[in-house]
Amino acid sequence: MIIGVPREIKNNEYRVGLTAAGVHELTHAGHEVLVEASAGLGAGVRDEDFAEAGARIVPDAADVWGGAEMVVKVKEPLPSEQALLRAGQILFTYLHLAADESLTRAVLDSGTTAIAYETVQRADRSLPLLAPMSAIAGRLATQVAAYHLIKPLGGSGVLMGGVPGTSEAKVLVIGGGVVGEQAAVMANGLHADVTVMDVNLARLQEIATVHSGAILTRYSTRLDLSEMIRQADVVIGSVLIPGRRAPKLVTDEMVSTMKPGSVLVDVAIDQGGCFEGSHATTHDAPTFRVHDTNFYCVANMPGSVPVTATAALTHATLPYVMRIAGSGWRDALRADAALAKGLNAHAGTLTNTGVGEAHGIDAVEPAVVLG
Repeated sequence: MIIGVPREIKNNEYRVGLTAAGVHELTHAGHEVLVEASAGLGAGVRDEDFAEAGARIVPDAADVWGGAEMVVKVKEPLPSEQALLRAGQILFTYLHLAADESLTRAVLDSGTTAIAYETVQRADRSLPLLAPMSAIAGRLATQVAAYHLIKPLGGSGVLMGGVPGTSEAKVLVIGGGVVGEQAAVMANGLHADVTVMDVNLARLQEIATVHSGAILTRYSTRLDLSEMIRQADVVIGSVLIPGRRAPKLVTDEMVSTMKPGSVLVDVAIDQGGCFEGSHATTHDAPTFRVHDTNFYCVANMPGSVPVTATAALTHATLPYVMRIAGSGWRDALRADAALAKGLNAHAGTLTNTGVGEAHGIDAVEPAVVLG
């Protein structure tokens, strides 16, 4: 199979779809890999590195999209890339279609076979291709929250961990999944006062046990959530329903009760955000004010640490890329129920019901397309 790796063009997105090591595995297996010139520079991978691994370096994106049977990338295609989508081609990337109706319709109109990293899901409900980026985003969420608490950036002036004789910041993490736990671990490491809220008691028990009570847990009800938000210096939203829009758990009214200069980081922004006042931002302009608080809603947080993120992403995606390239997408998905859940669209048919509900578009289960 011919696999294409284009340069990412989203604002301040420095990751690339494969490392040189990933390319080497594919070419060693007999596949051809086309890499757009300079695609890996932001992640520390030179064209020479890709070429030595067996890739063919091509001058621009049109050559990648035009020549590849499968395009492997990081972020969803932007409008200029959407124009290059075509029927008979496989797109394997993060898509987050539930948050973007125009992208969903562009994918359907193109007829491409779109497989989304974030909806590949194992029987135990874990998300193997989302997990590494979730871990990075969770850790970054605490870092950026601590930074934006400083007064020159409009923060409250509270040091995350305080010093002896002073109060530490109160950090509320909403959602106890991979993002939430990693955010809480980082905040605890900075000596903040950390609480994780969730409706999954088993997950709260696991967090409390693993971290020996250093991270507090609390069952989430609307009343309790409102009270915890009122007290918090930092709120990190990490709620995820795979393939669907994130629920708006933090209302504008709740935010209005917070202390001036508090920071809210919405890591669920790729799926539409879990704060009522959220809208996607970029690394160029990452924050905006809501009721005298700072909202941080960057939609590609891991793109700011591309060396780490590209390696972690390739480690997770490469086995699936190898299966699709080796067996063809139909047989690969038929043989792997987790990968089959990643199918979001094929030949103009939407195959993710959560996306269909978000946009009022009829959808079928992947099994219908796979036969």
